[in-house]
This record gives sequence, structure tokens and C-alpha cells, in this order.
Amino acid sequence: MPFRDRVEAGELLGDALAGVDLGPEVLVAGLPRGGVPVAAEVATRLGAPLDVIIVRKVGVPGHRELAMGAVGEGGVVVHDERIMRAVAPSEAAVDRTIAAERAEVEARAHRFRPGREQRSLAGRTVLVVDDGLATGSTAEAAVRVARAQGAARIVVAVPVGSPAAVARLEAVADAVLCLAAPSGFGAVGAYYEDFSETTDDEVVALLLAQASGASPRASRPAATVDVAVDVGPGRLPGTLVVPERASGLVLFAHGSGSSRHSSRNRHVADSLRDAGLATLLFDLLLPEEDGDRRFVFDIDLLAERLLAASEGVRALAEVEGLGVGVFGASTGGGAALVAAARRPDLVDVVVSRGGRPDLAGEHLAHVRAPTRLIVGGADTEVLALNRRAAAHLGCPHDLVVVPGATHLFEEPGALDQVADLSIDWFRQHLPAPR
Repeated sequence: MPFRDRVEAGELLGDALAGVDLGPEVLVAGLPRGGVPVAAEVATRLGAPLDVIIVRKVGVPGHRELAMGAVGEGGVVVHDERIMRAVAPSEAAVDRTIAAERAEVEARAHRFRPGREQRSLAGRTVLVVDDGLATGSTAEAAVRVARAQGAARIVVAVPVGSPAAVARLEAVADAVLCLAAPSGFGAVGAYYEDFSETTDDEVVALLLAQASGASPRASRPAATVDVAVDVGPGRLPGTLVVPERASGLVLFAHGSGSSRHSSRNRHVADSLRDAGLATLLFDLLLPEEDGDRRFVFDIDLLAERLLAASEGVRALAEVEGLGVGVFGASTGGGAALVAAARRPDLVDVVVSRGGRPDLAGEHLAHVRAPTRLIVGGADTEVLALNRRAAAHLGCPHDLVVVPGATHLFEEPGALDQVADLSIDWFRQHLPAPR
């Protein structure tokens, strides 16, 4: 302890399971997302098929990281009675949270199994694998899903877990294999040197790789380049990340009060890179300009800096010949459209997340780059502005509403939907690499 990463944890767990008589018809079921890299290694070592059981932690309203239960495929719901008694959430709040997580379970089932059905669990020995057990709620939900679908035997296998969670799972599973259950257990991530987030695209890639017999560790190595955009009064720092065999480049134009360090933009950028797109995250404003509304809402200034970045980065050997898209948020959405209208040779595609395309004004009619406007269904004022602006666009475009999402897309799974919608649009419309 600690494990180097989930791959090493899966190797060790697979080696331990290889000495266990599991019987015929074994299926390894990883718990997305973090449990799937572990499960992929286990499946490879056992020569068993790999799938996922979709479960979602149900967080306490206002404290989403604290699990009060979990939901799973087939309508399974598990409550953590100890947490429920301690926080005493209202019945209405619990119902709303469960409904939202159930919807995300359905969405992820389609995302992780594109074009195929779930592998049958009936009559099989099902290995439920996760990267660790904290409360055990999600693993218990997965056990109940497997039981409801006719599994003959269910074994929970994890690299690390709390003694209480292990005991909880022993009461519902046929067997539990946990490599380490330290008495002073804290968080699962404390037992990994690298506990970086696993993305949806990585889950899909691992499932497809294992099904085709390829290495489940197959990934795109990425080159990272620090860049600086010269804007006259100063230089704007940025980070260019280019996966191997990149199919396009996406520049991020952030909105007011944001920067290249925005967790939301980085989340989307990670998903784009997993899909084979290079990304450039950079600051649109100098430190002395940041926070000053005169600059934050100066759409012409932001558009010119976006064009300077596009022109400068296209000259780099790492992205030579790639089509360029822009992902704009808030005022960055308006700036992206102005830039596209002024220099169609520098901007091929535009995606706007919760953007202000209305701020592009008369430029809307001159945009030729295919444009997707993504707006949260609960962001009513911005949605109205996007609808009016879309009516003036003269390019191929659509407006996609993410149900229930607010302006910052903070709801469970909302930002993942934004990433999927963006990947789809860029894949459709970015020109092929030259």
C-alpha cells in the first residue's frame, strides 16, 4: 500500500482471484467509472468477459459526496440507514435525488453499451469489482442488481475497503475478497498514488478493447505543450494537449470569472482528449483585466484574442493540418461566434455551453461554421437568449437543451452530457486532418 494506480490494483486482485475456485461461466462486472480499469485487468487475467453494472451513489442533498444510499439498473434502491438517521433529509429531497440518479443510470447504460445489450448474468458467477469500498452502498446496489438478474453466485472483489463496508457486503454477497481492510480506513483515494478520475470514454474504450481481445490498457499518449499567446499589451498563458493521432483541435473560450484552470472546462477538455481531440486551454484576459466587467463583456476584444490564439497555435508542428473548433462558455460563446464570422479560415466549428450568442449581435448572420448551442433547461433566461440568437444564425446549427440543468451544469451527469454533445458535434463537422 498504496497501489500505484488502478491497473496495478487490478493486476494484484486478478492474481488473488486466479487461485480461487469460481466455477464455470464467470463474468467480471466493473462499477463505473473507477472500478472498470480494475475490472479490466481482472477479466484479462481470468480470461473472462467484461461488462459493467450501472450503479450511482445517492448523495445527501447539499453534501453530494456523502452517500446516503445508491441506485442501480432495474430500479434497485439501497439506503444507508445510519447516514439517513444522522442527516434526516426530507422525503421530498430524497425522492428528487433518487429520481435524478435513476435518470443518470439509464443515460450511462446507453453510453457504456453503445449498440449492444447488457451481457446476461443468469446462471453465472458474477465478480462485482470496484476500486474500493468506502460505505459499500454502490457495491451493495450492484449485488442486488446481479441477484435480480439471476446470477448464480456473486463475489465482490476490491483492492481496499473499510472493515465496516466489507462486513456489509458479506451479508448480501456470496463471498467478498478484499486485499486490504485497514482499521484506520479513510477515503479510497488515499490508498492510490494515482487516483485520477476515470472518464466515460475510458470506460467505453476498456470495454471495447477487452471485447476485441486487445490490451485493456490501450490509451492515447498525449503531448503537453505550454504556450503563450501574444496580444500586444502582454502574453496570455495556455496549455496545449495533443493526443496521439489527434483528429482535430478545440480551443476553449471561457466566460466571466473563469480561466484556463476552470474545473468545468477541464472536465470537458479531458473528455474531448479521450475522444482523440487536441485541446488548448488559455486565459483570454491579462491578470490586471480579469474581473473588470469592461473587459469581461468586451466581446470584440475576446474574439480578437481568440483569433490570435487560433492563428498562433495552428502554426505549431504538433497540430499542423488539424481543423479548429471553439468551445465557448458564457461570454466566450459570443466571442467564439464573432471570431467565426470574422475569420472563417481560423474557426471551423463552434460549440457554446450556457453561452451568450446574443452578444454576437449582427455577426450572427455571417457565421458559417456549424454551431451547436447547449443550454440547461433550468437556465431559462439564457435559454430564451439562445433561442432568439439561433433564429439569426445563417450556418448549420442546432440548440440542445439539457433537461433540468442550471447555468453551470452542476447537476449529476449534466456536464458529462455537455461533453458527449460536444464530441458528437466536433466529430460530425471538423474537417479531416490535412
